[in-house]
Amino acid sequence: MTETRNDAIAAAHRAAQALLPKLKAQAAETDNSARFPVEAVKQLRTNGLMGLLVPQKYGGSGGDLGDLVALASLLASGCMSTAMIWAMHCQQVDCIVRFGSAQLLDDLLPRIASGEIYLASVTTEPGKGGHLLSGRAAIEQDGNALRFERETPILTGGAHADGFLVTMRESPDAADHRVTLVYADRNQLTLEPFGSWDTLGMRGTESLGMRLSGAVPTYHVIGEAGDFKTVAVESMIPAGHLAWSSVWLGAARGTLSSVLAMVRSRGADRQADLTAERIARARIDIELVAAYLGVVRDEVLTRRNGNDSLSGIATQVHLNNLKVIASELTFRAVDRLLQVAGLFTGYKRDSSVPLERNFRDLRSASLNYSNDRLLTMNGSLTLLDRDVTLLPEGITAGENSYRRGGPTSEVDA
Repeated sequence: MTETRNDAIAAAHRAAQALLPKLKAQAAETDNSARFPVEAVKQLRTNGLMGLLVPQKYGGSGGDLGDLVALASLLASGCMSTAMIWAMHCQQVDCIVRFGSAQLLDDLLPRIASGEIYLASVTTEPGKGGHLLSGRAAIEQDGNALRFERETPILTGGAHADGFLVTMRESPDAADHRVTLVYADRNQLTLEPFGSWDTLGMRGTESLGMRLSGAVPTYHVIGEAGDFKTVAVESMIPAGHLAWSSVWLGAARGTLSSVLAMVRSRGADRQADLTAERIARARIDIELVAAYLGVVRDEVLTRRNGNDSLSGIATQVHLNNLKVIASELTFRAVDRLLQVAGLFTGYKRDSSVPLERNFRDLRSASLNYSNDRLLTMNGSLTLLDRDVTLLPEGITAGENSYRRGGPTSEVDA
């Protein structure tokens, strides 16, 4: 009997729940050694979660971005680095599912669904920083092959990835905004890791620099050549902002749960006014992130289900707002909770409550695609949104609110 989509998603939830104790057990050691969580990712490969967003006809669970939001948050309550690695893999899967050629889908998606392929994303580049929609290194066409040499200063899990999504200029004479996204299998590349990853937080992501060179067939182009912007706006950006925000929310929510258990165990002191106020304010921050995340998730799913573009001004503002809100408020919540836990429990690295690690990890959230860049972008977008379309009214707003073109990145603004 064929498994229904609901059955597949329920199985994915059970698999994620079963994995939590293992994630919690290895999180401290992964952080201390700043190493990739090989054991945890192996579990994600074998329990089917790497194929959450792969359609069922290719052997996956057939999940959508709503399912990604739910499971990313759950996994992050165990280990934020592992959850981020998985969430970013799923972000790349979404790009392939939505924009890959038929031949690429047939070749690649069953391998992702089986756990054979863990995907990494190559979008940063020396000289351009995190400017997503521009490129410096170029593709050179050689018959039916696309050859390239590419360097990236930060590549999450790159030394362990089986496949890579790489952005480059369409050709050596193309403008820097004519960017193409290609898939490259590890066995098609020569890889040279460089640098170190001795960071304040997110140490388990092992985001070393990497030099990549090789060639791929032309059917490995994802979307139209030179038009990565469409892939980014319709897939990579919304999937990324939803996934990242879910990870940060899951870590903050897990921290609140642990601190509440600690305060309850203290007995009479648990009702101290200052402690109660800090807990209340941390809860408010976490609730606000959860609420905004839920409404933006629904907006994206509604647009997709209606085959409507996500390129509209209001939708782009909401997605950028989500990333800023989630990154700032989850960190603020954990900062308040560290005050509640105090020096002995909250500040020590070997504490039974992983407050210190989550505090360091969440400090990276506003830097992971800089909030400053997003706020500048949203200021330009807001000047063009004459209706000031707010959530949740944006979900059901008329088409004109979403089909008016506007800048979606620093390339356009």
